[in-house]
Amino acid sequence: MGMHSFHLVRAPLGQAAGALLRAPSAPGLRHIEVLAGMELGAPVVSPRRMRVRHLAVFAEWADEDALAAFLTERPFGRTLAEGWHVRLAFLRRWGTLSELAHLPETAARTDPAEPVVAVTVARMRLPELPRFLHWGRPVERQVRDHPETTLALAAMRPVRTVATFSVWTSARAMTGMVFGRGEGPTARLHHEAMAERDRRDFHREFTTMRFRPLSEHGAWDGRSAIVPGLRPGA
Repeated sequence: MGMHSFHLVRAPLGQAAGALLRAPSAPGLRHIEVLAGMELGAPVVSPRRMRVRHLAVFAEWADEDALAAFLTERPFGRTLAEGWHVRLAFLRRWGTLSELAHLPETAARTDPAEPVVAVTVARMRLPELPRFLHWGRPVERQVRDHPETTLALAAMRPVRTVATFSVWTSARAMTGMVFGRGEGPTARLHHEAMAERDRRDFHREFTTMRFRPLSEHGAWDGRSAIVPGLRPGA
């Protein structure tokens, strides 16, 4: 099935803009999403809402050797190697993105006590953008401020693609948030937003995926060891 990775890096403006406009290619690179990072919960009109130089990159690889070669041999890969990334084993998906439709719905069992990484990628229906922002921004803050997330962010590529990425201390904590099992006035925000999406979809395509973290590399915003219990790699 291959493997996946998620990267965060501050890139030179020209290189970042070029990668957003035209995704890179390489041997063994099956799919890549290059997006501009956003601060979860930031105002809609704000420089924090789309930071072009702060790239978030999600990719699928034939194997770990293909990723390693990209990070050492390709100019964009060498830029990514200067940031932070986590290597991932696919576990489950909900929904479908055409480029990732080959992934099975379930590849392996999830240990409820183990850390997990969640990645969502969606292609927006632009007329639904006001509804999406109305329902989505409170959920962004819910995930960002959840005591069991160690890193949570959003990203976008104009004009239709949006994504989220979050690292959770356990699968149990993540699913508890998704199904609104917590306490307090914000506990059911995600659950209610998903019900609204089911009523009238915000997206043309949407998938949310769960991964087991394999290794962590580099640092982001001065932080390393972001994934609980995972020793940083070389």
